[in-house]
Amino acid sequence: MTLRVCYSTHEFDNVDIHLRTLRNNQEFEDKDGVAEKLGISSATWPIFGVVWPSGQVLAHHIFKSDFADKRILEVGCGIGLTSLLLNHLHADITATDYHPEAENFLLTNSHLNQDRVIPFVRTGWSDEKSELGEFDLIVGSDLLYEDEHIDMLAAFINQHCKLHCDIILVDPGRGRHARFSRRMESLGFTLYTNKPAQIDYLEGPFKGVILRYIR
Repeated sequence: MTLRVCYSTHEFDNVDIHLRTLRNNQEFEDKDGVAEKLGISSATWPIFGVVWPSGQVLAHHIFKSDFADKRILEVGCGIGLTSLLLNHLHADITATDYHPEAENFLLTNSHLNQDRVIPFVRTGWSDEKSELGEFDLIVGSDLLYEDEHIDMLAAFINQHCKLHCDIILVDPGRGRHARFSRRMESLGFTLYTNKPAQIDYLEGPFKGVILRYIR
């Protein structure tokens, strides 16, 4: 079965970001069993390849933020809308994801927007220490799918953030961000929360929150 894709454009004032994504969250292709060996099931395989509301909220929030002169990391980038936007705006962005196809889509979409190739590292949050280095700003969206992700994500972020660092995560309300925030506070971060101000770019209401951790 051929993997079906679609194309869309996301607008940020006068900036357009073009995306090639999976047509829907039912698509699946793992011919060589690479994803299966990584523990990614057929049900979760497509999650990386579509645009989720949390990802749109993150991109629009970052667009209005001060990211100049910062080294930025997107964690669990998926289709990478925020990374592609920052890249288009000439920010210093590096992307990571665990999915084996995330890099291919990110590369295709970088070319689609006529931009440079985004530095990408395929890594899991529990992998041994990577060579990513440390960042001034770490961003991500809809990351806390399982209880075990709380400690894993906090440790990964702590490993890759500078002593003074800004973390911006968008959570759709899966019921885990309170425990995650307590873990981040134990690592010296102060939490600030807010709701997205305008969400006319979304198809429906958004019940989640924007979490900002500063140290």
